[in-house]
Amino acid sequence: MFWRLGEVVLANASLDIAFHDTYYVVAHFHYVLSMGAVFALFSGWYFWIPKILGLDYNMLLSKVHFWIFFIGVNVTFFPQHFLGLQAMPRRISDYPDAFAGWNLISSYGSMISVVATGLFLYIVYIQLVEGKATSRYPWAYPQFFSDLLQINLNRAYNSLEWCLNSPPKPHAFVSLPLMSGPGEKSKLTIDTKAAEKHKAQKAPICLIVLLMTLIKD
Repeated sequence: MFWRLGEVVLANASLDIAFHDTYYVVAHFHYVLSMGAVFALFSGWYFWIPKILGLDYNMLLSKVHFWIFFIGVNVTFFPQHFLGLQAMPRRISDYPDAFAGWNLISSYGSMISVVATGLFLYIVYIQLVEGKATSRYPWAYPQFFSDLLQINLNRAYNSLEWCLNSPPKPHAFVSLPLMSGPGEKSKLTIDTKAAEKHKAQKAPICLIVLLMTLIKD
């Protein structure tokens, strides 16, 4: 939540005027972009890619990638707050030597981020070349009074996509399946009774339509 601290400062109108065209705004914006959006994209990738490709990836390397990238973006953008506080302006091709120290640290952070990106590409390459086939629900962890065998036999998954093979086949369902939560057999029974009641109510209407058609003929 470091990127939220910049919003608290910039919410002050007088400080916003002073920091508007400085590197403080650059640091705040890139904190929101990198720590918020980019990390969300990486988390979505790591969560869904076993289901999409049907291949597992190296969990240890993925954790190493997270920490290297986390350190890299913080070392890159956190010093830029101090540059903004020192009134370093935005959109300049060169800067005075007084700003050289924090810019050097920021450059080191960007190099660390490049290393993390290279590691991510290596993880994807290893996954495509040496990845092992994954199960329907690779994130299934047994709860109390349960185990993986019971989970796979009962197919007690949180949502519909984990019931399919990895990767899922196109047009996996002929018709939309009836969804109910784990252990909600009563809900399924209620839905079945409601469907039978609906059919019973439709039967006289269908009979009347059929008789009218015969009379017309």
